[in-house]
Amino acid sequence: MTKSIIFKTTHASQRSFDGGVFVAAILQSHNLNHQKIMEKISADVYKKIDNNLYNVNGDIWWKPDSVLHLLKTSVNPWRVGYANSIIKRLGIDPQGKTALEVGSGGGILTEEVCKMGFTTTGIEPSEESVQTAANHAKTSGLDIRYEKGTGENLPYPDKSFDFVFCCDVLEHVQDLPKVISEISRVLKPGGVFIYDTLNRTLISKLVAIKIWQEWKRWAFMPPNLHVWEMFIKPEEIKALLLKNGLEWKEHKGSEPNVSIPKMLGYLRKRVKGEWTYADLGKNFQLVESNDMNILYAGYCIKK
Repeated sequence: MTKSIIFKTTHASQRSFDGGVFVAAILQSHNLNHQKIMEKISADVYKKIDNNLYNVNGDIWWKPDSVLHLLKTSVNPWRVGYANSIIKRLGIDPQGKTALEVGSGGGILTEEVCKMGFTTTGIEPSEESVQTAANHAKTSGLDIRYEKGTGENLPYPDKSFDFVFCCDVLEHVQDLPKVISEISRVLKPGGVFIYDTLNRTLISKLVAIKIWQEWKRWAFMPPNLHVWEMFIKPEEIKALLLKNGLEWKEHKGSEPNVSIPKMLGYLRKRVKGEWTYADLGKNFQLVESNDMNILYAGYCIKK
């Protein structure tokens, strides 16, 4: 599934919204204790998202000058770094442990999981992406099992895996409650679920929808690759985890290693043809942050 790039939200940028973000934050805080369990996305909303990018013929994941390769150059340093920090904190040796990535795409994260030492499986609904991932793993000498399937119906017995990874995928599925239920089912007791996803905020609508996808001055993703109504607030995923016997532990945000003006300048250079996606990937990476307005990560443990 697709993966995401993020901008840092500074206090100054928040003030520029004439108090709108401040008011929204108050309303959100007031309603935190009244958060409803997130339900299956309606057909009317789900039909807006375009997941067909992952079905394009050929390798759209590992070519340096492609948007999805930014996952390796710009996102993986943060994503893999976060996963490694959790594994180290928990004192777990991946050797001999089993791991599943739900929504493994072309294998960009899956290969990193395998290199950690896990016996690794990836499941992905796109046949083209599965083939790309399998071919790249074979060429790289990595023993990874890839299968075609969906997060709503994982073809594995109960208590099959020590770890499950699902990164920048949850905001693409129609039945999020079913996906979380399935992940809990296939996790062993004491197993760890590591995830990241997009937060549903005013800032994420501006950045992830308008700047990334719609405003041609900066856009670098296809239109409708993300749908804002499908983004997930931290409190919503926490409620789903609790409902499915998963003990939530923490959330962490992310931000680019450059300022907002510089990041916009980078995107503008790509639009104008002065830079390629490869140039973009060489010049910025995500780093850990306390800002969870857009892309955030977390983990939980199966009770």
